[in-house]
Amino acid sequence: MSWIVTGMGAIASIGASTTEIYESLVAGRSGLAQLRGYDRAKFRAQVAYEIDDRPAPGVDEPLRATRWLEQAVAAAAADAGLGDDLSRTPVLVGTTLRELRSVELSWRDSVPVEVSDLHFGTMLKTRFGAADTHTVANACSASLYTLALAADMLDLGHADTVVVAGVDTISESTYGLLDRCYPEAPDRVRPFDRARRGMLQGEGAVAIVLRREADGPGPGTTVHARVRSVAVNCDAHHPSAPEPKSITAVVREAHQRAGVRSGDIDLVMLHGTGTPLNDEAESEALGAVFAGVEPSPYMTAIKSMTGHTAGASGLHSLVAAVDVMRRGSVPPVVGLDDPVESVAGFRLVRGEAARPDEPMRLAQIDSFGFGGLNAVAVVERYETAGEGQ
Repeated sequence: MSWIVTGMGAIASIGASTTEIYESLVAGRSGLAQLRGYDRAKFRAQVAYEIDDRPAPGVDEPLRATRWLEQAVAAAAADAGLGDDLSRTPVLVGTTLRELRSVELSWRDSVPVEVSDLHFGTMLKTRFGAADTHTVANACSASLYTLALAADMLDLGHADTVVVAGVDTISESTYGLLDRCYPEAPDRVRPFDRARRGMLQGEGAVAIVLRREADGPGPGTTVHARVRSVAVNCDAHHPSAPEPKSITAVVREAHQRAGVRSGDIDLVMLHGTGTPLNDEAESEALGAVFAGVEPSPYMTAIKSMTGHTAGASGLHSLVAAVDVMRRGSVPPVVGLDDPVESVAGFRLVRGEAARPDEPMRLAQIDSFGFGGLNAVAVVERYETAGEGQ
């Protein structure tokens, strides 16, 4: 069984659409900036990858995550020809923090927030008439977990079309918690670089429309990509330290479900958080999976420009992979100046975007979360009749 992506929409610190995001990634443009929403005197770290949409510097407002989710879902639904009527279409949302920032503003600053608005389903019903909505709070792999759930719903006949989304914003409490985690305050996200200091959060939302390939895309609809597989596991190995064996297992399961071998993968969208434990676990796992594959797939890590968009990050990487495969340029890993030894055999894109001579057909998307919540998808470039011949 395979599924097709017929609509896409996204927003992040580097762009307000999938096209803007891709062009920023290829240009190596980062969303890193001075922390806008909070009092910087309270934190060691002074920067983040925020969406610059607040009314004024230092002034915050509630329900920003809901606003971005609405924007991404609207764009994806319009792209797929669904319009604003999702009354018969399930909407699945992956997230880490939901509207926690709105709760902080309500509790501390007495900013008015309706309790019902803290649930994304309220906006989805009001704006799109969506009656079947689900929120999956599976940490940083949440949006790929929702993708797996959507694929199961389609396979079981519960729906013929599903909107899959992810969203997260930065809350002050979470920023403060992470600010205490590292010996030195991170100055940027530097995946797989010896000078990495840890992870910094990013903000954004993303949505795709998924259908069974056997049903076709519908009249007048463009197919962006084919999803060949999604694999998930949860080892509960440690609250925050990834287990390389579990990552290896989930990658191999994704390949097996897709009916591909490791040597078939052209592109890997790395989880790449820039933390020592994640970098080491991911590089060890991929070293095992791609052992003997020469040269390795092209590899990149977009969190070096978007920051860690948490529950949205898996789908952010997926839509970027779709554009990479159809437009041909692989974004660089910004800030990767001195790679760690464990990635010596990997074809990591550094410095500037790479443009492979041959078309890329298959991409692997990595997404790993606290508690051993691992998810990997394999996505294929969609070729229309006669293309590539």
